[in-house]
Amino acid sequence: MTIADRWLLPDGVEDILPPKAEQIETLRSKLLDLYKSWGYDQVMPPMMEYLESLLTGAGHELDTQTFKVTDQLNGRMMGIRADITPQVARIDAHSLAREGVSRFCYAGQVLHTNPAHTMDTRNPIQLGAEVYGHAGIASDFEVISLVLESLKLSKIESITLDLGHVGVFRSLMEKAALDSDQEKALFDILRRKALPELESFIPEHFKNQSLGEAVRQLAYVCGGAEILNNVRELVAPLSADAVEAVDTLKQLVGRLQCCYPKVNLYIDFSELRGYNYHTGVVFAAYKTGGSQPLASGGRYDETGKVFGRARPATGFSLNLLKVADVSSQSIDQQKLVLVPDEDSEELAKAVEQLRTQGHRVVRQLTDSDAEICDAVLSQVDGQWTVVDR
Repeated sequence: MTIADRWLLPDGVEDILPPKAEQIETLRSKLLDLYKSWGYDQVMPPMMEYLESLLTGAGHELDTQTFKVTDQLNGRMMGIRADITPQVARIDAHSLAREGVSRFCYAGQVLHTNPAHTMDTRNPIQLGAEVYGHAGIASDFEVISLVLESLKLSKIESITLDLGHVGVFRSLMEKAALDSDQEKALFDILRRKALPELESFIPEHFKNQSLGEAVRQLAYVCGGAEILNNVRELVAPLSADAVEAVDTLKQLVGRLQCCYPKVNLYIDFSELRGYNYHTGVVFAAYKTGGSQPLASGGRYDETGKVFGRARPATGFSLNLLKVADVSSQSIDQQKLVLVPDEDSEELAKAVEQLRTQGHRVVRQLTDSDAEICDAVLSQVDGQWTVVDR
């Protein structure tokens, strides 16, 4: 083994070095304080759990993103978490089992077997917030508002919010009566926006031409809030549940336009991110002009059912590393003050006072310490005083 083999990190795994580490930690602290100010209780789930718990309701995608290991104590398979949301669902359903509405927030690293996008890290830092026990539009609005406030706090000025509702597509699929393989293939086509493939898939698999045409048009109809009426007219003859989903999204859009008029809203009913477990409104937030979401989420009712407690739920997670990359927030570093390596009660008190005030103070060990410091604690007229260099 060469020396390089000893320090080389795996592909997609990275160290976070100064000053980036300080920026990320500052953001993490500020965002968690924001969530707590909204009444969210912080939880800290473990890095690994048994697979049955980690993969509950998440579908194949999360399964393939999860590293598997064997518990040496009992031989059972465990997973290193690729997403914290299923863990919070377990906490709500089993560990706490509160009555009424519960609000949780969290922050921690997750690990992916493959990067979510080209050039992404495989060990992102995930922050998020979840609301359990409320099925109405008010909780959807609350978590989306918290996403927008998070990005505002992170000094990201221009935001585009991509909105959809999986209930429209899901209700049309119930009418179409496709088998699971056909539905999976259609979902994959829509996810990839492979419109030529869609044009050949629809006539081959949809006996009801009106239903097939509605699904086809959903892939093309996207844009601002003005498209909602058009989509409602499109699905009205086919499914009352689809109409209800459109009306729900319309109400939500109205509240967002009122409270966040500067946010760019983009409606896309063929955006089926998390289709396997989402049950209602879905959303993703981008820096306007960006190609990858900074935060995403949606409604995932009854995720806790396998833990013995089905509850309505909605929430979001954001990738703190991506947010930090596009944030305009500057790092307000305190001076690095050098103090002599001396034993003195007066010096010790002066150092303690500086650190209490938030200064960074280092005791000089070698000449190299002097090279990195911005100021020196020196005796001036018998008093320990910070002197800029």
